[in-house]
Amino acid sequence: MNFQRLGTTADDHAIADAVARFADDALAPLAQRMDEEALSATCHVPGLSALGVMGMNLPEALGGPGVTPTAMLLSLVAISRACAATSSMIGAHYLGTDAVLIGGDDAQRQQWLPRCASGQWLAAFALTEPRGGSHPADMRTRAVRDGDDYLITGVKHFISNAAEARFMVVFAKTDMEAGARGVSAFIVPRDLPGIQVSAPEKLMGIRGGHAFEVSLDGVRVPASHRLGTEGTGFKTAMKVLDNSRLDVAATALGVAEAALAAAAQWANQRLVGGEPLATKQGIQWKLADMKLRLEASWALTMQALALRQAGQPFTQHSAMAKLHASEMVGFVTDEALQIHGGYGYTREMPLERLVRDARILRIYEGSSEVQRSIIARGVLGGS
Repeated sequence: MNFQRLGTTADDHAIADAVARFADDALAPLAQRMDEEALSATCHVPGLSALGVMGMNLPEALGGPGVTPTAMLLSLVAISRACAATSSMIGAHYLGTDAVLIGGDDAQRQQWLPRCASGQWLAAFALTEPRGGSHPADMRTRAVRDGDDYLITGVKHFISNAAEARFMVVFAKTDMEAGARGVSAFIVPRDLPGIQVSAPEKLMGIRGGHAFEVSLDGVRVPASHRLGTEGTGFKTAMKVLDNSRLDVAATALGVAEAALAAAAQWANQRLVGGEPLATKQGIQWKLADMKLRLEASWALTMQALALRQAGQPFTQHSAMAKLHASEMVGFVTDEALQIHGGYGYTREMPLERLVRDARILRIYEGSSEVQRSIIARGVLGGS
């Protein structure tokens, strides 16, 4: 892959190139079967862990490889180009570990994160509920203090990695009347009594990135597992989502690059009237529009990434990158399928899978409508 982008370094390229080789050799050959049989992408954790991918969001002091956010993003692009379901599984793991990294104290970080960085443990992030998807402040899951513990009761939905995770970061109301200010976050070991996890949801795309409904019935969690003080959980979640929206943008970039490469190859090889499809101006213009939107998404993503890496606020820029990239990949994959004609609609080609994989990116980690609201608040001078 070509990782020569503004703001990247030779070390970033070397790391991403190593991940790209693994993705091409190990992920891409299994991607179609994973989709057809809904195999869990967690089968790739050992190989990804050997490359340090499972801990790329963590510092060396906590077992991470100590790479830059840029190297991590480029690596996710390479993985997504080969298998978006695997990228989704990794992204869910990062959500859980980022929550502990951002909201936890030193003791919590040392207890939970090194084995996540090594891939020994998988993490999950339990925020979304059946009645509170795009407005998590409306959540109904509650945590009631009981001596040195909390009792957590509620239902979480579309929780990636929940069945395989060693722990979930669960968001619950400690004050039901305080809205977002009443939300607290807890590290909840997956094996505690009172937790039930459904069978995997039957998803349209990224079918190897398993998602589940999680029911918690009076789950007793030590108060020492609370991240930060009561009422700070929502702020932690929003900081985590700033990061994860760049992960979603990376997934979109990888899927779009795969679709554009497939379309260009098909256009060069497919003969119509004895001439390659690529000689037709209509096809050339499609490819040009696809490339234009892809590069615009790269630019927005790298801009947000530069702010993140510099330690500056990047909420609005992360929202712009996620919004543009997730909508771009829908356009690019659809045009790539169109260029393939009827063949693109069959499962003999990867295009129909890429179209299905791309669709969720406009929904999770905040829908396109939510991203527009975030951007508008920045324009209007709000927080």
